[in-house]
Amino acid sequence: MLSRLFGTDGVRGRVNTKLTCSLAYKIGLAYGKIYREKGETGKVLIGRDTRISGDMLEKALAAGLMSQGVSVVSLGVIPTPGVAFLVKQEQAAAGVVISASHNPAYDNGIKFFSGEGYKIPDEVELAMEALILDGVDMEADLPEGTAVGEMTVDLDGANRYADYLGSIFQDDYSGISAVVDCANGAASFIAPALLPKLGLLAEFISAMPNGININDGCGSTHLEQLQQAVLAKKAQLGLAFDADADRLLAVDDQGDVVDGDEIIAICSKYLWEEKQLDSNKLVVTMMSNLGLSLAAKERGIALYQTNVGDRYVIEKMRQEGAILGGEQSGHIIFSRYNTTGDGLVTALNILHILAATGKPLSVLKKEAMTKLPQVLENIYVQDKKAWSQNEKILAAVAEGETALGNKGRIVIRPSGTEELIRIMAEGPDMGQLEQIVDDIGLTVKQELG
Repeated sequence: MLSRLFGTDGVRGRVNTKLTCSLAYKIGLAYGKIYREKGETGKVLIGRDTRISGDMLEKALAAGLMSQGVSVVSLGVIPTPGVAFLVKQEQAAAGVVISASHNPAYDNGIKFFSGEGYKIPDEVELAMEALILDGVDMEADLPEGTAVGEMTVDLDGANRYADYLGSIFQDDYSGISAVVDCANGAASFIAPALLPKLGLLAEFISAMPNGININDGCGSTHLEQLQQAVLAKKAQLGLAFDADADRLLAVDDQGDVVDGDEIIAICSKYLWEEKQLDSNKLVVTMMSNLGLSLAAKERGIALYQTNVGDRYVIEKMRQEGAILGGEQSGHIIFSRYNTTGDGLVTALNILHILAATGKPLSVLKKEAMTKLPQVLENIYVQDKKAWSQNEKILAAVAEGETALGNKGRIVIRPSGTEELIRIMAEGPDMGQLEQIVDDIGLTVKQELG
C-alpha cells in the first residue's frame, strides 16, 4: 500500500501550503490516539532544527498530542540523532523531529522515532494516515479537564547528547585542522561546543542561523563554499552537515568531495583491518557506487543493497547484524553508537581514523575504493509516481540500458521527500552516461514536467 502522507522520512512539504498547523495538530492527535490505545504512559520528546516555522509547528503538534493526554518534552533545537539517542536513553514513549533536512527554509517536516530510537514502522504511519485522511473524528473522545497532557522544556538534552559523543573515542585531535560547515542548522550550536573540546583546530562556517538561511548555499548539499575554505585555510579536511545533522559529507585535503560511499569505504576498510567489523557485513542502497561493491568484495565483506532511504538501510542492518551502513548522500549509521544516521558520529569516526593512521583523507579515500563514473539528474515533475506507467519514459530507459549492455546500469526512481524524479546512470564512459541521462531526462520533462 502506497503512503498518501508519509514519505521515506516522515511528512514533508512547503509550510502553510502542504504542511500547515492544522495538519501538524492532526498528526499529534493521530499519534496520541494510537498512543492511548496501546496503553503507553511515557512522554514524547520533540526536537527541531533552526527553521523559522519550527516553533510554530512544534506548538501545533504538541497541542494535538496533549489533547490526547500525552505529556511532551520540548528539547528545542537539537540534531535529529540527538532526539533518537535521548528517546532511548530516557525511556520515552517516542520522539518527534520538526525538520525538512536538506530542503530549503520554506519547507518543513515531521518525523517520528519509536521508544527504541528507530523510525516508527510503516504500519504505524499508515494507521496515522488513515485517521487523518479518512475523516475519523479524533476529537470525539478526548481526555477532559486535568487529564490533558502537559509540556515541559528540557534545553539540556543537547548537552547530554554532546557529552555522550565526546565519550565515544578517547582521542586527541589537536594535530588536525578542519573547516566545519553547519548548514546554519541544528549542528550550529553543538558542533562548535563539542569539536574544539576534543582538540580539533576547527573553523566553523554557516553556523549563525537566523531561521531563513538554513541550507542556503551551504551544508552537505552545497559543498562549494567548504571546498574553497579548505583550500584557502590549507586545512586537512572539511566536514559538512545537513540541516538536522543526521548526515555528513566531507572534503579532503585536496579540496575534493568525499561522499557517503567513500566514507563508508574508508570506515569499513579501517574496521576490517582492525578486525572490528562485526559480522563482516555492509548495508547500502541501490544508488551506491559500484566501486564500493567491488572494494567490499575484494576484502571479503558481504554487501547488501536496499531501496533508497536510511530507514530501509537500518532495517536491513538489524536483520543482518551489520554495524555499518548508509547512503551516498551521507546518511551513515554506526549502530554501535546510535540507532539512526548521525553526522556527528560520522565526523568523529573520520577524525578517529585520521588520528589513528596519520594518513591524509585524500590517501585514505584512494586506498578505500575506486569510484566508477556515475551521473545523477534530479527533475521536478507534476506527478512523481506516473513515470513507471509512461511508455515513452520506459522506452527511453530501455534504450539506455541497451546502449550500456552489461557494463553499467540505470536507476530511475521517485524521490521519497520531494516532487522529483531521480535518474542515475553508471558505467565506464562518462560521456555516454551523460548522453543517456540527458535523453531520459528530456523525455521525463516532456511527459511529466
